[in-house]
Amino acid sequence: MKYDILLKGGTVIDAAQGLHAVCDVAIADGVIAALEPDIPATEATHTVFVKDKYVTPGLIDIHAHVYYGVTTWGIKADAVCPTAGTTTIVDAGSPSWVTFPGFREFIAKPAQTEILTYIHISGIGLVYGAVGEMHDLAYADPGRVAETLQQHRDITTGVKVRQGKMQVGDNGVAPLKLAIQAAEQAGTPVMCHIGAGVPLPEILQLMRPGDVITHCFQGNGDNIVDAKGRVIPEAWKARENGVIFDVGHGAGSFRYEIAQRAMEQGFISDVISTDLHTGNINGPVYDLPTTLSKLMHLGLSLEEVVGKATFSAAKAIQREEQLGNLKIGTVADVAVFEVLEGEFEFFDAHGTKFTGNQKLKAALTIREGKL
Repeated sequence: MKYDILLKGGTVIDAAQGLHAVCDVAIADGVIAALEPDIPATEATHTVFVKDKYVTPGLIDIHAHVYYGVTTWGIKADAVCPTAGTTTIVDAGSPSWVTFPGFREFIAKPAQTEILTYIHISGIGLVYGAVGEMHDLAYADPGRVAETLQQHRDITTGVKVRQGKMQVGDNGVAPLKLAIQAAEQAGTPVMCHIGAGVPLPEILQLMRPGDVITHCFQGNGDNIVDAKGRVIPEAWKARENGVIFDVGHGAGSFRYEIAQRAMEQGFISDVISTDLHTGNINGPVYDLPTTLSKLMHLGLSLEEVVGKATFSAAKAIQREEQLGNLKIGTVADVAVFEVLEGEFEFFDAHGTKFTGNQKLKAALTIREGKL
């Protein structure tokens, strides 16, 4: 047989190629082998008929916490990703340079899902969520963080820092400056969590092109919308300068009203991620398709949310050559979705309920050419 797997009759959505059309997708030896209007089923060992479904690159969740058994946040990636069309998940700073070896050996290496990670600027990492990891700047070691990133580029994506008063105490933006120092030494981006207690304009002014602001629609303290409901000028300027804005839903970092007001003014997140962890996996987040469904309710199209969780996510973690697309020759990470029609209840991270009429449901996940 010419192909190992053939997905036949589905509607392919691939932002990397500007593709939204009925098309067959063939896989051989773990990579995308063909993308054609009509490939005979006889040419494949295994054919899956996916008419009336959507075939996309595997979803990429750039903000989650999967250091299971070591941190208070960690979930098992393989317990949720394969049933959610998510083929790559990025831990947002659970491991530090100190705990990274265990993360690599016991979490990333044996997983079916591809697991990548940001390295936290704090040597504590995110082992114990109830205690701020950067109250003491002595925990930061930019040189060690940069060294870890340089030596493990295959599974690391950059430096993580959390910039809320709960995390940094009275240290303001000093932790962010240390994170940027490490990132510049290693040649990687920074992902910065924003929260209450540290002025957002000060944070945004420090961010560089390609750095990621996560929790962009959070509703605690400073956020991108001012008291009059207008997106602050510093957010517009940061976007113009190439800063990437990520949803990072989480258990307290997605407020429906903030997202609605920002999006009405044309301020749309670049990437959609979950911030999935033990505190939200059983609601309100559940998984990435549910989060995408919430953004569809807020006015984005299916094509837009898929693009933000595939090709845009791949670009944010500097993996767009191999991930987040269905180009021939790239790794065969593929998801198949149904769009359910009906009345579905969704909740933001603050208990606000809203009702949508569409919901994404993963029907099939393929990782490296394997069902």
